[in-house]
Amino acid sequence: MKRIAFSLVALLTVVGIVASGSPASGRDDGRAVPIFGIKIFPGYRDWRLISVAHEEGNLNDIRAILGNDVAIKAYREGILPFPDGTVIARIAWKDVPSEENNKVFGRAQSFVAGPAPEWYLQFMVKDSKKFAATAGWGFAQFDKNGKPADEAKIKTCFPCHQPFQARDFVFTRYAR
Repeated sequence: MKRIAFSLVALLTVVGIVASGSPASGRDDGRAVPIFGIKIFPGYRDWRLISVAHEEGNLNDIRAILGNDVAIKAYREGILPFPDGTVIARIAWKDVPSEENNKVFGRAQSFVAGPAPEWYLQFMVKDSKKFAATAGWGFAQFDKNGKPADEAKIKTCFPCHQPFQARDFVFTRYAR
């Protein structure tokens, strides 16, 4: 029961933040990430919610996974591999306890989205021709100020996704 309550509070918090439509912590300075040439997508915060995730350990963050219309259609219809034009975004916030909510619950159980971590925003972009060397996916990562990650950091993306080849290299399942 505690786990369900925590999950519900975390989900509602993230959905509320995403739905608020507030601008990103950082701003797009127009620079593209190395290797893939991907920039921050205008209006990405208005995309639909695919799922939420909580990462513990060194990351200790709450994530909203969003998709453009092509991604959402593919998820809903169970289309794999994802079609070209699919874009999946990951926005992260530090996972912090909510003293205010915990007072209501009478114990420490509530966590909410806090400040943006250093690497706040990521994109996966499907273009089977342009990104053929990485199974059709291009990757991008931006810090909380909108600055793109360097080449060394971007080169770590595809190897991390390789165990998910059966799901077209995508970690996130669709939360219906």
